[in-house]
Amino acid sequence: MTPSEATNQYFDRAAERIGLNESMKRRLKTPKREVKVECTFELDDGSTATYVCYRVQHDDARGPMKGGIRYHPAVDPDEVNALAQLMTWKTAVVNLPYGGAKGGVNCDPSRMSQRELQRLTRAFVQGIHDVIGPDKDIPAPDMGTNAATMGWITDEYAKYHGWQPGVVTGKPIELGGSLGREAATGRGVVFALENYLESVGEKIAGKRCVLQGYGNVGAWAARLLSEQGGLVVAVSDVTGAVRNPKGLDLSALDKHVRERNGIRGFAQGEGFAANELLAEPCDVLVPAALGNVLTKDNASNVQAKVIVEGANHPTVPDADQVFQDKGIVVLPDIYANAGGVTVSYLEWVQNIQRFRWDEQRVNQELRHYMRSAWQDLVAAQKHYQCSFRDAAFALGVSRVASATRLRGL
Repeated sequence: MTPSEATNQYFDRAAERIGLNESMKRRLKTPKREVKVECTFELDDGSTATYVCYRVQHDDARGPMKGGIRYHPAVDPDEVNALAQLMTWKTAVVNLPYGGAKGGVNCDPSRMSQRELQRLTRAFVQGIHDVIGPDKDIPAPDMGTNAATMGWITDEYAKYHGWQPGVVTGKPIELGGSLGREAATGRGVVFALENYLESVGEKIAGKRCVLQGYGNVGAWAARLLSEQGGLVVAVSDVTGAVRNPKGLDLSALDKHVRERNGIRGFAQGEGFAANELLAEPCDVLVPAALGNVLTKDNASNVQAKVIVEGANHPTVPDADQVFQDKGIVVLPDIYANAGGVTVSYLEWVQNIQRFRWDEQRVNQELRHYMRSAWQDLVAAQKHYQCSFRDAAFALGVSRVASATRLRGL
């Protein structure tokens, strides 16, 4: 099942649950604009390369479109379309005044120099600068991109439209970025888990946590879980996996990852195959890497009590049904990993105001948005008597449908 097929299946269930007619279903499912740019530039060795770049703008009924740009070898039009649609529902679930978009480039950034990545980014902006902007579509970092990438976009966009730092979020602090943005997605994952556990009379302290993916999201989530007394017993990345039933020393692991560019070889734990990590015994599993990693082939092996989706669309529908049958609680991506887009919104607000907030205020605002969204999600789950994922889709789709009707579109 492709990412778009999975996303559309969740959408169709939500549309039926809230009673959308065929006309509205077609309108909400169809993206507003799909842009494909062939970016040709000179590599460091003097040769010329061409990369295919995509930007899909799904919906703007609730406000400017918002979504990351990822640089990854698996990027294709179907994945970008699915992610753009998911962003529409995600921003609606946390009640941000945004619609959804997504961008991507089919490349391997680990094999490119910083100068090549900058040339690629600037060429991409040259192709899309007229359809992005603070009041149109606001990109952000995703897999394979970072604050530096956003800085290049800001500078290239300024050549055409003047200095407008609100054109992207996730920028360097010196260029108008927000304090707290780097940790935001991981922090949102922790707030999501905290909200759920509080609702059942439990706390993070003492919970055994396993994280798939130790990039920005997974690493920050691990640190913040540990700060609250959670026991991070296993983690993985593209180089391998490591576990320690007594809990991993995250400070030592972070140092090892910085020096060795990956988890493999970390001495203070047992190394094992990364593809076995999802079956590790634990209380909390956080998939924080690629999509489509929890499938019907491995779902029955999952031993977690709660799954908190730090990645985008990590669970295919067949696996989701297995989890429901097994009584495993899943906090879905369009709620659980919304911390990043929420603090991106706060960064955008600061850019518009030309005023910077301190990190404590940013984190407090993020907690407020995640708590408010949780209350709305629980209300929807009780109303529709369904899983949290189906409730989140019903909540998001209903809000976008309402905005579409009110605008007379």
